[in-house]
Amino acid sequence: MKIKELINYGKKLLVENEIQDSTIIAKTLAEYILKMDRMQIVINEEKEIDEREKTRYYLALIEIIQGMPIQYITNKQEFMNLEFYVDENVLIPQPDTEILVEEVINIAKQKKEDIQILDICAGSGAIGIAISKNIENAHITMSDISTDALQIAKKNSEKYISLSKVEFVESNMFESITDKYDVIVSNPPYIQTSVIETLSKNVQKEPILALDGGKDGLSFYKILANEAYKFLNNEGYLCMEIGYDQKEEVIKLLNNTGKYKEIYSKKDLAGNDRIVVATRK
Repeated sequence: MKIKELINYGKKLLVENEIQDSTIIAKTLAEYILKMDRMQIVINEEKEIDEREKTRYYLALIEIIQGMPIQYITNKQEFMNLEFYVDENVLIPQPDTEILVEEVINIAKQKKEDIQILDICAGSGAIGIAISKNIENAHITMSDISTDALQIAKKNSEKYISLSKVEFVESNMFESITDKYDVIVSNPPYIQTSVIETLSKNVQKEPILALDGGKDGLSFYKILANEAYKFLNNEGYLCMEIGYDQKEEVIKLLNNTGKYKEIYSKKDLAGNDRIVVATRK
């Protein structure tokens, strides 16, 4: 079987099983299995592959059809033009979250002195690392309840930033946090518990710990609203990603504390409410 025939076979099987982005997935999987980049695949499309490579490709396709995200097979996901290692212990960074990162970068650029940033529920570390790559004077603390997630965040940090600019704290939200920060940024779990079982198979393969936002999807926003101000410097910022229908509830939670001002929201590229930002009084 030739490389182009392998990819066509993969695309056909994925289409038959109603997998979205079948062409991209079939090509990406071929690049991974054959250890070639996109240009090499094009140049060598008439090259014959051996049975072992064909078998590995087929078995990976079956995993994808059964719901495994291709990112967990290749252990790669691009975010903010950086390539991150991901596996089943962390959420797969999504383009929508870039809106959150870009807002924190804009805020940080207003400060000339060193800026202390806490990335809480850090997961793969994509948010904190992307901020650090764009803000020279930022020191990032990454916090997560998962030891495995923090190990991945450290692995990704070692690839892109000086470890003198970052520290890692295993913590259930603010339990082990002791310092104060200029910015607290978070993409917390925000899916309602009852909704998780209705999500696509590939999303359900992501860690439940990073998805489940409680009965109303607001459990972690309640903690953030009621606790974050204690760990923010005066005029410090709380920046959060939200679900598309959670803006009003999250803003209400912030207002009810009486601890925040200048609360605003921004939309993602699809026009959905995506982040909420508040300043500590």
